[in-house]
Amino acid sequence: MKIKSLLLSTVAAAGLFVFSAAAVNADTVTVKAGDTVSSIANANNTTISAIESANSLANVNLIYVGQQLEVNGSTTQASSNNQATTTTATTTSQATTANTTPAAATTTTTNNASNYSATTSGSDGSAKAWIANKESGGSYSARNGQYIGKYQLSSSYLNGDYSAANQERVANNYVSSRYGSWSAAQAHWQANGWY
Repeated sequence: MKIKSLLLSTVAAAGLFVFSAAAVNADTVTVKAGDTVSSIANANNTTISAIESANSLANVNLIYVGQQLEVNGSTTQASSNNQATTTTATTTSQATTANTTPAAATTTTTNNASNYSATTSGSDGSAKAWIANKESGGSYSARNGQYIGKYQLSSSYLNGDYSAANQERVANNYVSSRYGSWSAAQAHWQANGWY
């Protein structure tokens, strides 16, 4: 009986050692704002499907900021309380860093490269800032496939002009024609994960 107990203890300890060694050898990447599985795969000399299977991802278009992804090794995955979005008909979103809604006030958006400012007041300004934060972390230079900039607009909408002024103008026109207001666009985003 003692030999059986000793043998089981030894096997359990060896198994724990092997598991620990595998976890140590596995390369992990922490998802940052703007990351996609494709960009992570390219940066780590692996494939999207390898990351998808190593992390048991149900949807490769849905990753979270702060999430730990294995890029070659065992399958461990830490989730985060942050929001992420999925690719959909007209707009795709990427993981973003904040999970808070700015207070309703006047929002001024500035791009240092072009010194462009656009002012929107009240709840529409708050909703516009919220969407920009969810889509790109507020970056005019964010990219996710064919989707460009602060509001992750399709490159076909921007017609090759990726300037801050054009992004603001096109986003305002898009939201106005599709939803009527930034507040309505935010409500749609919250219900569907995209706008």
